[in-house]
Amino acid sequence: MDRLLPVPAALDDAAADALAAQYAYPAGLTAPYVRVNFVSSVDGAVTVDGRSGGLGSAADRRVFGVLRELCDVVLVGAGTARAEDYRGARKPGRGRDTPPPIAVVTGSAGVNPKSRLLTDTAVPPIVLTLRTAPATRLEALADAGAEVVPLDRLTPDALLAELGRRGLYRVLCEGGPTLHGQLHAADAVDELCLTLSPLLAGGDSGRIAHGPAGATPRPMTLVHALHEDGTLLLRYARAAGR
Repeated sequence: MDRLLPVPAALDDAAADALAAQYAYPAGLTAPYVRVNFVSSVDGAVTVDGRSGGLGSAADRRVFGVLRELCDVVLVGAGTARAEDYRGARKPGRGRDTPPPIAVVTGSAGVNPKSRLLTDTAVPPIVLTLRTAPATRLEALADAGAEVVPLDRLTPDALLAELGRRGLYRVLCEGGPTLHGQLHAADAVDELCLTLSPLLAGGDSGRIAHGPAGATPRPMTLVHALHEDGTLLLRYARAAGR
């Protein structure tokens, strides 16, 4: 893997520490810091045949693993978790004895108690849902081992406040596009890690963010650009002073 920015150089990621240093969160966090991670084809598709896996590469998978090791919690919408057949994280994070929990956002508590999120995990998932969700679903998820958290609303401020209350400051959002769009509209995205896969996907796949019209564009700064076998791995952060 080669680093194109800030200084062209070979990046020896055989030692995982080298790659982890490229993606380190800011030190001394006292509130949730939201990093969003997506993979896209060069023509903007976020899925192939309904899943993002068709866009992946060895480089993207390595970075995906590092991002999970570095975070305190993985935040994901229930639709994405279902489409991608999510399982729980199983590899301990850096500086942690346990993997980061998967926090699933679903207003209707629409998570299958028999899904891999609950049956193939080392830590219980956190289900962030509404108090108005069907009681039978809440009970079924709790009985299956999920940590069910009913909230009054699932707006970005409410979600991040709950994660912050738990001390889960290093947030890794893995989508989907609707959750990303809501976070952007609330100006809650601190970082975007975007992998550009060297594919023309075509089709009717959506983009990486869908949100309400009128959201204010957020200036971002390119922090680094990595390259391997035609794949670009880009990391953007909030522009200074913005």
